[in-house]
Amino acid sequence: MPELDAHERARSFDEVAVGYDADMALAEAMRCLQCANPTCIAGCPVNIDIKSFIGRIIDGDTKGGVEVLKARNALPSVCGRVCPQESQCEAACVLAKKGEPIAIGRLERYLGDSDLSCDIDSRCKPDVAAPSGKRVAVVGSGPSGLACAGELSRLGHAVTVFESLHEPGGVLVYGIPEFRLPKQVVASEVDMLREMGVEIVTDTVIGATYTLADLREELGFDAVFIGNGAGLPTFMNIPGENLNGVYSANEFLTRVNLMKAYDFPHHDTPVWRGRKVAVVGGGNVAMDSARTALRLGADEVFLVYRRTEDEMPARREETHHAREEGVQFKMLCSPSQIVGHEGFVTGMTATRMELGEPDVSGRRAPVCVLDSDFVIDCDTVIMAVGTRANPLLSATTPDLGLTARGYIVADEDGATSISGVWAGGDIVTGAATVILAMGAGKRAAAAMDRWLRVPG
Repeated sequence: MPELDAHERARSFDEVAVGYDADMALAEAMRCLQCANPTCIAGCPVNIDIKSFIGRIIDGDTKGGVEVLKARNALPSVCGRVCPQESQCEAACVLAKKGEPIAIGRLERYLGDSDLSCDIDSRCKPDVAAPSGKRVAVVGSGPSGLACAGELSRLGHAVTVFESLHEPGGVLVYGIPEFRLPKQVVASEVDMLREMGVEIVTDTVIGATYTLADLREELGFDAVFIGNGAGLPTFMNIPGENLNGVYSANEFLTRVNLMKAYDFPHHDTPVWRGRKVAVVGGGNVAMDSARTALRLGADEVFLVYRRTEDEMPARREETHHAREEGVQFKMLCSPSQIVGHEGFVTGMTATRMELGEPDVSGRRAPVCVLDSDFVIDCDTVIMAVGTRANPLLSATTPDLGLTARGYIVADEDGATSISGVWAGGDIVTGAATVILAMGAGKRAAAAMDRWLRVPG
């Protein structure tokens, strides 16, 4: 896929990947074997009919391809950009056995963007069933909440989504940078949900503004879906984490992405613009943080990770882009202390590591090398070492079953310990992918629909 030049994009929040044009999309689609038994579909968490939408591109029927996509996926332009297709549908493509799989995600983006390029009245709008008379509250407007809301609306239920922040989209807008997922793409996908009848209420915190009980008893909702994610940051609990210049990745990305801190003082939210930035972690959030720090003007950005690059959970594409843009990888080292002067970060002490025997995750466990401490000069540290469940909602709902780590206990369909309440996405599984969260939202919507239609 065409991309902006690495040196140019490293100082710009413009989207890195430019996207296919019609000729490129057709050329890629023509590689598809149109298998009698399309294994790629089984690799998709929301079971998109991949064979059919690619077939529509081959036939020159772009609108028909969009209709196939939207029958299973309410956010095709989002998923085409951020889903790890390489480990899901593309990994299951038969061409992957001996060569390069079909670029399913890029073709999905092509169709989704062709739909977004139309005015709202000309876009593909999924059919909506006759009103059921039932009202459903969805807590959170991230991928699981939006997928659940779209499905429930399509099935004829009146849906209201409650979002704690001032813009809908959840992690899609506060967690994923503009250069990977433009905010306008998310906003346009949300606009279609509104066209389908979904109401979205922002600046409303369930657990504070309303409790879960209030939604059903005071506001009269027949059922509730909880999709509020797991956005509470975690830290390493090492000395110096309270110094000025230390951020959680969650706070850093939210300030820059949603609150437009990159445009201070034209927007009111400031962010410390470090000259030497150390990002701790090896996942996609760490990559996003490092690449964002570059775009804010950092002279040097270090990615500090306790294993090797081969063990990093980040997508290979994101790792490749980060390295192209100038992020420096410091592998096999782990922070032991953040040091500072007069309350501000001046560096990080790290210990060199080596890989030992595999741990419970199957990856080789990092082991400290004795007397190997060294200092990384930096004025900013961003901790991208994971998130956990925010207890605000659960603390006001004592009957809600939770795991030892504070996540909601739910069955395969998302049903919780409270009748009429479902949950899905990161608040159930812990941090995972956008498409897995969407799959959970869709499964819950189907189960909720069955429950809502039971007489009495």
